[in-house]
Amino acid sequence: MSKTNNIVFWALYAIAWIIFIGLSIEAGGLIVNFLFSLYKPEIVQNLYQKLDLIQMYNENKFAFFSIYSFILIISILKAVLFYTVISLMHTMDRTKPFSTFVAKQISYISYFTLSIGLLSFIGREVTKNLMHEGLALNKVNQFWVDSEAYIFMWAVIHIIATIFKKGVAIQNENDLTV
Repeated sequence: MSKTNNIVFWALYAIAWIIFIGLSIEAGGLIVNFLFSLYKPEIVQNLYQKLDLIQMYNENKFAFFSIYSFILIISILKAVLFYTVISLMHTMDRTKPFSTFVAKQISYISYFTLSIGLLSFIGREVTKNLMHEGLALNKVNQFWVDSEAYIFMWAVIHIIATIFKKGVAIQNENDLTV
């Protein structure tokens, strides 16, 4: 592997760690925000992202828990997605990348990406329906604006995972014939 490729790989590894840390902080902040909105709602306006849905909680508890469930699950899945990327980058043998471990990790990454995309899409549709009922939910639209991007990214990653699975099969076959 050339020196340039090595530098690019480690730069991407560092960026993946930074994104993972940021997404973990976001997920943790949203969990704290959710807990405070249940037990000390007057403090929520001072917390992370000021996601104050107390009015919705008072009007429709089911809608409140539904929207917060989507937000929390999506934010946690994003952090898990990047943890999987970091795990892949950390343990992958770059001299022999076609391994069963790499193929599985890429498949997991595609599943997480699809889950994020679908849950974001469903969350956006649920929000639209709740807005028709008169609930003010403009603050939560930021959590599912990129649902189509994640679904498209799933398609690309799924193709790469399929290629890696085929590469592993070919490599194992070649190892047996030599």
